[in-house]
Parts: sequence; C-alpha cells; structure tokens
Amino acid sequence: MKTALSCVVSSEPAQGESDEQGWYVAYTQPHREQLAHLNLTLQGFEAYFCQYKTFKKSPEGLTAVWQPMFPRYIFFRPAHAGQSISVVHSTRGISFVLRFGQIPAMLKPEELQMIRALESAQNKVDAGETSPFQPGIRARLQRCGLSGLEGLVLYV
Repeated sequence: MKTALSCVVSSEPAQGESDEQGWYVAYTQPHREQLAHLNLTLQGFEAYFCQYKTFKKSPEGLTAVWQPMFPRYIFFRPAHAGQSISVVHSTRGISFVLRFGQIPAMLKPEELQMIRALESAQNKVDAGETSPFQPGIRARLQRCGLSGLEGLVLYV
C-alpha cells in the first residue's frame, strides 16, 4: 500500500485573528469526520480534517483512495474571539471534545503547521514514488507458501 496525505481546512483565520490561537481536538462518531467537518464549518468554526491518499489495486491499475490520517479526530478553533466552543458538544458528527480533566485538549499552532507541511510534501508524490519496490530491485518472498523465492521487480 502506498500513501500520500491531504488535509481539508475550512477557511483561513478570520481577519484580525492570530494564527497563534491553538486548535481544539474533537473525537468524532465512527466514519463521520466529513460530516463533523461540514457541520463545524456551517457553525462558523475553522475546521481541519487531514486525510492521506492511499493507492489500492483495481482492474484499471492503482487507484487513489482518501482515508482519514487521524481516524475519528478533527481539529477546530473559533473563527472569532467571542465564539464559544460549547455548541460543539451537540454538533452532528462529534462525539465529544477531548479534555484533560476540565481543560480541553489543544494542539499548538506550530504542531498543526508541521502536519500541514507533511501533508503538502506527501501530496506531491505519486504511487511509484511511494512504493518500496522500484524497477530493477530484487525481492524475496517471506511468510507465505512461496517463501524464499526471489524475483526481479519489472514495474510498479
């Protein structure tokens, strides 16, 4: 399986809003990250949902399929200073906001920037670049009925 990353960010910081504001972490309902992202955005929050591109075999060859980088997690922050996060608890797609005791869990802006940088770099690669197998490399089968057989990779 080969992978690359892609993240969905709903908007840029609001005018006058500092990018130094941290990001809250919400735990979503199973397979509801997209729904949570949509509903947070509709409520005026800035939301961030990171996905990675994986390549799966199909009759047509390798096909790109997008999957959550952090299954069941989404990052969000208020779009303006007075916006309360209390409404997030009842947002469709969200199970709860992560907390450490009474304090909501937060991701530092620089940590989010590192995730975005990784996503950007990984999104530029194609299936051939992410494969550990390159044409001309010898490969040996392991842990299968044909264990020990060697072959030469012709194409990816």
